[in-house]
Amino acid sequence: MRTDVTPTILLTEPIAAAGLALLRAAGDVHIAHTTDPAALAGPLADADALVVRSSPVTAGMLEAAPRLRVVGRHGAGLDGIDLAAADRLGIAVVATPGANAESVAEFVILAALTLARGTPAAVAALARGDFPAGRSLPSAVVAAGLTGTMLTGRTLGVVGLGAIGRGVAARARALGMTVVGYDVAVTAAPPGVRLVELDTLLRTADVVSLHVPQTPQTTGLLDAAALTRMRPDALLVNTARAGVVDHTAVLAALDAGRLRGYAVDVFAPEPPDPDDPLLH
Repeated sequence: MRTDVTPTILLTEPIAAAGLALLRAAGDVHIAHTTDPAALAGPLADADALVVRSSPVTAGMLEAAPRLRVVGRHGAGLDGIDLAAADRLGIAVVATPGANAESVAEFVILAALTLARGTPAAVAALARGDFPAGRSLPSAVVAAGLTGTMLTGRTLGVVGLGAIGRGVAARARALGMTVVGYDVAVTAAPPGVRLVELDTLLRTADVVSLHVPQTPQTTGLLDAAALTRMRPDALLVNTARAGVVDHTAVLAALDAGRLRGYAVDVFAPEPPDPDDPLLH
C-alpha cells in the first residue's frame, strides 16, 4: 500500500457492517454498487485495494488500476480473478476461505427443505387465493400438489467436502439424513459421511449439493449426461459456481420431469438476465 496517503479501498458491492468498519479503519472506503468492468474503470484508477464478492476481475480492470496493490475476494475461491494478469502486474490476491461456510451451509439446508416441501408453489397458490377446499383431507392436499417430502431418512450427496460441504453434511445428519460424499482431494471421510465415486453419489442421492470451485475439471460437471444418472425425483442445490452446472441441461431435465427441483444462488452473468428461462 502507499504510505504517503490514506489508501483508497474500492468495493464493488456492500459487505457486512462489521467488515466495512474494519476496512474504514484502514483507509477511505468507496462502494461502487456495480460489477460492470466498464463502469469500474473510473473508480479503479484511484484504488489501492479492490474487494469483490463473486464478480469477475479481468485483466482490463487490473490494467486500469495503476495504484492497485491487492485484490480481496469476499468469499472462497479465486476462479473469477485473472491471476496471471495480477501476477504480471505485481498485485497480490487474497480470499477468505471458510469465512462464510456456516452461512452457506445453513442456506443449503434451507434450499433443500424449500424444494422438498414445495414451499414456493404453496406460497404462490396461497397468494392466488387457491386454498384447497377441505384442507384437512389428504385428497385435497394431494390434488393441489402440496404434499411435499420429508428429508429425514433421505440421502444427501455432497460434492466437495471443504468447510462448506462438511458443514452441510453435519446439518443434514442432524436432520436424520444419510450422507455420502465425493471429493477428489479427500481421502479421509468427515464424521458420518461415506465416501463414494461421483457416479454412485448421483445414482443414490435424493438431494445433491455442490461445493466445488470452477476449474477446467469441474466446468460442466453436472451436464446432461450426469443429470440422466440422477434419480428423477432428486433435488439439486448449487451454491458453488454457475459454470459447474449446465443450466440448459437442468432446464430441459426440469421440463421433462427428470429432475424434481433445482435451487441455485449463482448465475453467469450476475445479476442474471431477466429473460433467463431458468428464472421463469
